[in-house]
Amino acid sequence: MKVLVLYYSKGNNTKKLAEAIAKGVVGAGAEAVLKNTDEVSQDDFRDAAGVIAGSPVYFGIMAAQLKKVFDDFVGLRREMENKVGAAFASGNHHTGGKETTIFSILQCMMIYGMIIVGDPMDASGHYGVACCKEPDETAVADGFKLGKRVAELCAKL
Repeated sequence: MKVLVLYYSKGNNTKKLAEAIAKGVVGAGAEAVLKNTDEVSQDDFRDAAGVIAGSPVYFGIMAAQLKKVFDDFVGLRREMENKVGAAFASGNHHTGGKETTIFSILQCMMIYGMIIVGDPMDASGHYGVACCKEPDETAVADGFKLGKRVAELCAKL
């Protein structure tokens, strides 16, 4: 079973969080497909039991590069229905729009018909994982937990 961990990262902070999430997917016994927005293909979406997508905060929403993937792959909506979806974000300020960025990603996933999950209760129990600047130990641990949760839910479905 594959879980796609998709991200856009300009300064590598979102990429580092994506790598922690991918480790959680592997920790749950699934295959993590770690791709940035330039590398991802429609087959990566089709083959995945779940998608965990992340972006830095750009004016309180996801980066255009990630939104373009959702726009370009909109023809896959029916194929993505009932797959697990989750999101993560990074920002430069502690109040800088990470939750609204996560919501912008989750909105796309909902339109794709995906089953949306947040991070587990032993992480923050909220909308998804986020970090301020480079992920610290807590963000890395929470990212691992999110990846693990999504992979476990994919296995159950």
